[in-house]
Amino acid sequence: MTTLTHRARRTEGGKNSEKKVESEEDTNQDRSQDNEDTEDSKDIRLTLMEEVLLLGLKDKEEEGKWYQKGGLRCMKEWSAKNLGYTSFWNDCISSGLRGGILIELAMRGRIYLEPPTMRKKRLLDRKVLLKSDSPTGDVLLDETLKHIKATEPTETVQTWIELLTGETWNPFKLQYQLRNVRERIAKNLVEKGILTTEKQNFLLFDMTTHPVTNTTEKQRLVKKLQDSVLERWVNDPQRMDKRTLALLVLAHSSDVLENVFSSLTDDKYDVAMNRAKDLVELDPEVEGTKHSATEMIWAVLAAFNKS
Repeated sequence: MTTLTHRARRTEGGKNSEKKVESEEDTNQDRSQDNEDTEDSKDIRLTLMEEVLLLGLKDKEEEGKWYQKGGLRCMKEWSAKNLGYTSFWNDCISSGLRGGILIELAMRGRIYLEPPTMRKKRLLDRKVLLKSDSPTGDVLLDETLKHIKATEPTETVQTWIELLTGETWNPFKLQYQLRNVRERIAKNLVEKGILTTEKQNFLLFDMTTHPVTNTTEKQRLVKKLQDSVLERWVNDPQRMDKRTLALLVLAHSSDVLENVFSSLTDDKYDVAMNRAKDLVELDPEVEGTKHSATEMIWAVLAAFNKS
């Protein structure tokens, strides 16, 4: 599992957008994103998976052109290259996206955890149950919903994350693997006007990439998470907006949280990382039993902490 780490000293602080974001949600209706503030969602509504992938995309990489002058190696000019792909070294984002699918389905009132009993109190022991099989309109969500409906006996959150990523030794359950998830989510973001599609050459092969075109939407998302652990920090996860809490958990589990805070000044960066670390190191079993807690968020965090 990925860990939160401190960065080296930085000399520049990032520019933050002025927009403030606030949202509230009702997990019993198929309007989890409709419940966000108008200011937050009047233009584009994204799923948790789309937000995680957007945070994980590399935006630009500056390439320097050098020349020799008086024995010194000097910078002549900078050129920026649009990237639009996740880090090749990030092996956590695949499972993070699957965890996001389960949380999104729970927030839309499609699935839930079986009630605790004397024998099954722990989040990781409780099964994922179907609440409604009505379509969500999202292909990945509906495909997962179909798998959950057809599976007997029922499975736990941790098992479902493993099945959806294809990390299972049971050949009869490979049918549950969701394939080409990053590409399919990226195509959704292209359709929403946030990304575009390009071909980039990587020496020996060409790769389809999806550079960010709507930088405003990504800046809004980054600002939302930065504010949640700085200006709007409440020091109590039960008082946080549920989608923001879920996104912080998923960003940490997907190893993209560094991307969120990298534009902050050193002092703010340290505060943000420490608060985020405190948040994800809470005991999911304790937090999941509190009043108004969204159990699926804490069950997903528990699954990632165990893996």
